[in-house]
Amino acid sequence: MTISRRDLFKISMAAGTAFSIPSVLRAQTSSADARTVRMAMGDLRIFDPLLSTENMTYQHALAIYDTLFALDSEHTPQPQMVGKWGVSDDQKTYTFELRDGLGWHDGTPVTAGDCVASIRRWTQVDSAGQRLMERTKDISKKDDRTFAIALNEPLGILTELLGSLAGYYLPIMRENDADRPPTEQVTANIGSGPLKFNHALYKPGASSTYDRNEKYVPRSEPASGYAGGKVVNVDRMIFETITDPQTALAALQAGEVDFLSGPSPDLYPVIENDPNLELQVLNRAGNAYFVRMNFLQPPFDNVKARQAMLHLIDQDAFLQIISTDQKYRRNITSMFGNNTSYSNDENTEWFKKGGDPEKAKQLFAEAGYAGAKVVILQPTDWATGSNASQLLAASLRKIGVNADLAPMSFSELATRRANKGPIENGGWNIFISYWPDFALGNPIAAAPLGANGERAWYGWPQNDEYEALRAKWANVDTLEERKALARKLQHVWWDFVGMVLLGQIVSPIAHRKALTDLLETHVQYLPMWNMRKV
Repeated sequence: MTISRRDLFKISMAAGTAFSIPSVLRAQTSSADARTVRMAMGDLRIFDPLLSTENMTYQHALAIYDTLFALDSEHTPQPQMVGKWGVSDDQKTYTFELRDGLGWHDGTPVTAGDCVASIRRWTQVDSAGQRLMERTKDISKKDDRTFAIALNEPLGILTELLGSLAGYYLPIMRENDADRPPTEQVTANIGSGPLKFNHALYKPGASSTYDRNEKYVPRSEPASGYAGGKVVNVDRMIFETITDPQTALAALQAGEVDFLSGPSPDLYPVIENDPNLELQVLNRAGNAYFVRMNFLQPPFDNVKARQAMLHLIDQDAFLQIISTDQKYRRNITSMFGNNTSYSNDENTEWFKKGGDPEKAKQLFAEAGYAGAKVVILQPTDWATGSNASQLLAASLRKIGVNADLAPMSFSELATRRANKGPIENGGWNIFISYWPDFALGNPIAAAPLGANGERAWYGWPQNDEYEALRAKWANVDTLEERKALARKLQHVWWDFVGMVLLGQIVSPIAHRKALTDLLETHVQYLPMWNMRKV
């Protein structure tokens, strides 16, 4: 009889001990892979970060592309590819000069023309970028290393927008790649960042491989958040696709992988009791989980149906499914998250412990709902999202809604959610997602907080009153003024219901103790530099 690694893991769980392999074999494996970090991360299917906000797409982009500015651990934008920059006396013209040593993975130098084309492409899809273009007179190349952004009016948060990860990541690409429309995927995967994508070793559904860019010149400042010197201390990083949580943990215990992203909460005690492993919180702000509804298709093209969802949700029930450990979960009622300067309680009377299913049923009836199928996209390879989708379907069925689960991989979900058509043409009604709690503090940049119709993030909410208020955010100078504006925004947001919150979760990662110097961040994407394997 052959015993699988997973069978051994189950036996070890039953015995209350950690799975182990002989120390000699572990030493041999460690010696062979001393300069390689293997990570159980997920399946990379979409390469272009302007085509998807899916986690693996962003991890890929952070590895191979560099960016003009980046946020440090204090959430302050710092120059990254930019060497020097300045602003005119009237605060309307920003001039940027690239730093020395920037080169593409194909050996050609990075130019200001690359930056101009990349910014223009980004502004077509990003909410903050769209706001930037509304105020922009011109974005132009001055010479090979210098470009300028000329504004019609001052925009004091410009560098923050250029370095933000709250919405779509701004990757600096080669000009001929960035000249493509943002609806057309860039697949060359040639960046100027600290890691190079290894096309030859890419195995869709199994693994993606990155090699250290030996010609990359890091900044001299110490690494801080996503800013500072991006020093890669290993030769190769491999993202392994292991969808089963127990199998992934068994691989971590056996030393077959060094890092596990988002381990299942019910496995936390096993990790904490293993002397070779560490459970660590890198994103201390956590993530806000939410239900996203399709505004373009019934029944959620009717505001009453969206309001029904607000009353239906029992946050505590969803939180227990998302995280079994109470210390990592919290209720959330503000569209601005729990931990930002703009979190508030405006227009949150809908929140009720246990939810209010009778009110939800009444509102669905007022919306004219007559039993049509409501399709929920269910990511079966993301256990948390899959379980939450099943609970949501059950909650809807209890009040008479014909909820239908559509099981698929998360990669398939990331593709299907872009379909704006009706159900019979492959469309959808609901999917569950999350966003960094920190990022919700910026309604201009946070993609889910836009409500500009078909230019908005998936679900395409539209509300002109809200958008008029959101446009004022960049003009407000003081914290108190922004707090007042935040309350007005939230009042309108919960009236038209741009999304429905499920709760806030802090999700630890797990790694072998031999993997050190992981950087703490304010969002869930892992900086793939600075870490060491000892």
